[in-house]
Amino acid sequence: MDLSTNYMGLKLKNPIIVSSSKLTSDIQNIKKCADMGAGGIVLKSLFEEQLLSDSQRLMDQDDKYFWFPEAVDFINAHSKSQGVKEYLGLINESKRLTDIPILGSINCVSSHEWPKFAKDLEDAGIDGLELNIAIFPFDSRVSSKEIEDRYIEIVEAVKSYVNVPIAVKIGPCFTNLMQIVTRLSEAGADAVVLFNRFYRPDIDINAEKLLIDNYMSAPEEITQPLRWISLLSNKVKCDIAGNTGIHDAEGVVKMLFSGASATEICTTLYKNGVGYIDTMINDLEKWMEDNNHDSVESIKGMISTKAESLAAFERVQFMKKTLTES
Repeated sequence: MDLSTNYMGLKLKNPIIVSSSKLTSDIQNIKKCADMGAGGIVLKSLFEEQLLSDSQRLMDQDDKYFWFPEAVDFINAHSKSQGVKEYLGLINESKRLTDIPILGSINCVSSHEWPKFAKDLEDAGIDGLELNIAIFPFDSRVSSKEIEDRYIEIVEAVKSYVNVPIAVKIGPCFTNLMQIVTRLSEAGADAVVLFNRFYRPDIDINAEKLLIDNYMSAPEEITQPLRWISLLSNKVKCDIAGNTGIHDAEGVVKMLFSGASATEICTTLYKNGVGYIDTMINDLEKWMEDNNHDSVESIKGMISTKAESLAAFERVQFMKKTLTES
């Protein structure tokens, strides 16, 4: 039984990647994920702000910095160097204690200044880099194309500094997903991850307040990435990883059927523990044996390549089927 898969030029022993989260900021958890059989791990994200000298932000937080600009320079330099130093140390330890691909992660919204730090991550030993880009359309003065162009600029800037493969993790809020994923691929992205799951605030009508604890996915959320991976997998050159709503081996199989090369999991590990990775791998292997499939590669895109399946995924409005008696 061959569970291996090729993703963004990397050979994974199975398609289950632990996504960037608090779990992957701790070396003991990282080692345990690897020991439980994870195919790859994406480290907790560095934020663009950690890589920039944002003196204006500090001045806004405390008026005293306005009168002591040299303190701003010191604090920014210390914060930046310390944050990067700790992250580089995490990469070094992760590579020393595991034998699976380790991906760095950067949460970013611009292409200014910070991309050169990606080279430091490459030098520390990352096998790939995931760019978690989330530029929200909250400004009515900014066009959709301007937002999309910024995604491309970020990828091109990072590619100018590193040689490791790059994945871009994006959300679903685009006018034309087909076009932006195609542009990302053409700009040099080796993979895209569909989709980033953003916080989803709710309202408690009894307490009359905002709820912000809805940060874990549900299994039914898998349908959105399934749809778009199926539509995109045969139309773009880059690989695609499925993310959001993958809680078990069944979810992994669905993503592979849709054309994904790999899957990223998070919520299910918080709910079931890191040891659940082993359960998912065993369940995946058992399903493949029961259904006479000898490799992951053999089931990639099995559903998305069927014309009737694509027609169903392309349909944007429910069509009621009327039954009439003859």
